[in-house]
Amino acid sequence: MNGRHAMNGRYAELAARFGTPLYVYDLDEAEAARRELAEALPDGVEIFYALKANPHPELVRALRCRPEISSTGELAAALAAGAAGADCLYTGPGKTAGELREAIARGVRAFSAESATDVEHIGAAARERNVVADVLLRINAASASATTGIRMTGTPTQFGFDCEALPAVMPRLRRARGVRLAGLHFFPLSNATDEAALTGEFQATIELAARLAGELELPLRLVDIGGGFAAPYAVPGRRASYPKLRSDLESALDLHLHGWRDGEPQIACESGRYLISGAGTLVASVSNVKVSRGRKFVILDAGINALGGLSGLGRLLPVEVGPDSGEPVERASLVGPLCTPGDILGRQIEVPALGPGDLVTVPNVGAYGVTASLLAFLGRPAPVEVIVRGEEVVSVSRLEYARRHQVSSSG
Repeated sequence: MNGRHAMNGRYAELAARFGTPLYVYDLDEAEAARRELAEALPDGVEIFYALKANPHPELVRALRCRPEISSTGELAAALAAGAAGADCLYTGPGKTAGELREAIARGVRAFSAESATDVEHIGAAARERNVVADVLLRINAASASATTGIRMTGTPTQFGFDCEALPAVMPRLRRARGVRLAGLHFFPLSNATDEAALTGEFQATIELAARLAGELELPLRLVDIGGGFAAPYAVPGRRASYPKLRSDLESALDLHLHGWRDGEPQIACESGRYLISGAGTLVASVSNVKVSRGRKFVILDAGINALGGLSGLGRLLPVEVGPDSGEPVERASLVGPLCTPGDILGRQIEVPALGPGDLVTVPNVGAYGVTASLLAFLGRPAPVEVIVRGEEVVSVSRLEYARRHQVSSSG
């Protein structure tokens, strides 16, 4: 985060035009991240973009990835961005009958299934439309090799089929109507900054996919080996680099999945944070500065309602405040405007000398920004979201939420 002298730059101009709090998304930066990830992966590996990171249609359109979605709201965003339902992979452990009907009706034909009942529910929705849905079996491996990042496998979880239990359930899956078993889906870890750990997890995943296909006579049209590509959140820095990943993945795929270079199976990865984090900056204004019992509080017009960072899950990461070169610093708590003591972005951290009306900017918040925040809490309006490409403002929008009354059937 940078302080006072951000007033002299482009963010000050945009803040003057559109107000604060304000998210600014740079399409050039999003496209650069997409290119970097494609260059780090073997040729022919397909990239899915996880819309949970940021479903803004302009960003989804710029990334040119297949959408990975887990709700009909994300499906609507993908369609608004120009994707077709057939482009989407629908994931998640809690798909309802209504959601599946809507997804099938809007052209979705590829689903990641987390359980036998999930497969059957997908099949039931497909049969209602007289179509067949392709199903990837999401796998919860028995162990995980990675020691960095957020572990997503190897433990009891709502996600995926436990690997060791899959043989017993296969007869039931084969009997399911309305679906075609099309491959496997893995997501073993998230935000792995260590290349060796990420590569090791992918190598184990590829080996496991080949073993399961052989032992269970599973057709493999698509194998999604997951993601885990790292990028900073709300602190300065660059997304991770993986210079050896391409060659290491090629070797593992050649060893275990011999037809992958010809698309048999198609190999895919998925990413959210890596693709979009660096494209987003939050611009906020200082509303007030006060001292309480010897401690200074800098109060912004953006708090956890605008930069929640999944705070409802206890995963808020503290922002960093960096002064411009040579600027004096002081210790203060950076807080938001909400009437709750939990509205804290940084507790007793070093900040530039800030006063009412100054701007601060928070970098690397293109992922898990607006839609991962406590938007409706205390009824404050959502931040404006501005899409830019170079000096051009491409679009300006704001999420709106409203209560809609349903007609009662009683009385």
